[in-house]
Amino acid sequence: MAAHLPTDDLAEDGRHFFRFSQGRETVGFGGLELYGASALLRSVVVISDKRGLGFGHAIALDLLAAAHENGADTVYLLTDSAAPFFHELGFRSIARNEAPAAILATRQAAALCPASAALMVRSLPA
Repeated sequence: MAAHLPTDDLAEDGRHFFRFSQGRETVGFGGLELYGASALLRSVVVISDKRGLGFGHAIALDLLAAAHENGADTVYLLTDSAAPFFHELGFRSIARNEAPAAILATRQAAALCPASAALMVRSLPA
C-alpha cells in the first residue's frame, strides 16, 4: 500500500501502531507516540477501496480515545495533505513553536516531515 507516509522510525521504542478491521478484513492503520500528557498521532491510513466509508474518522477517534486512556490530554499531528480531514475532527493548526519540546523533538517533527507540514493540535476532554 503506497500511502506516501514516513516509515523510517516505525520500529523505534515508544510507538504504538494498530491495525483496524471490520470483521476479518483490514480497513486501515494508525499509530500514537505518547509523551506524558501529550501524544503524537501517527499516520491514519485507510485501505484505498475502503475510503469514503467513515473508517478514517473511526480510526482517528479510536486513536484519540487510546491517547486519553494512556494519560494524554493533548494530541498533536503533522500533515502535508489531510488538514481538512483533521479540522473536521476538532484539530486546529498551530505554529511549530507552540508545541511542547517533547513533540518537536520527535523524529516525525524534527526530520521525517517537511517544514511545510501543518502542525495541528486537539485537546481531549477531561
